[in-house]
Amino acid sequence: HVQLVESGGGSAQAGGSLRLSCAASGYTYNRNCMAWFRQAPGKEREGVSRITSGGGKTYYADSVKGRFTASRDNAGNTLFLQMNSLKSDDTARYYCATGAWSYWGMGTQVTVS
Repeated sequence: HVQLVESGGGSAQAGGSLRLSCAASGYTYNRNCMAWFRQAPGKEREGVSRITSGGGKTYYADSVKGRFTASRDNAGNTLFLQMNSLKSDDTARYYCATGAWSYWGMGTQVTVS
């Protein structure tokens, strides 16, 4: 079955960096578009980034454009999100998703202070 496991979250100071990972298994990873979403307490879930199956195209929410970079390692079935110049507004639980967003991981918490 499809399994997505996020890691790399934690606490960071404003202006700092974190790198999230999403390990995928149970499906043909390199044929699927993948995405990062986040949800802060009391707010709706929002899309952060999307990356095509081959990794050739990436899309970002305006709020993270220029600060976050999504990438994928198709050999290792892993999705990444490099987050730089973190802001307190980036505090949220971050999730990876695939399969037209039918499949989700449990998320990893990012806290920026």
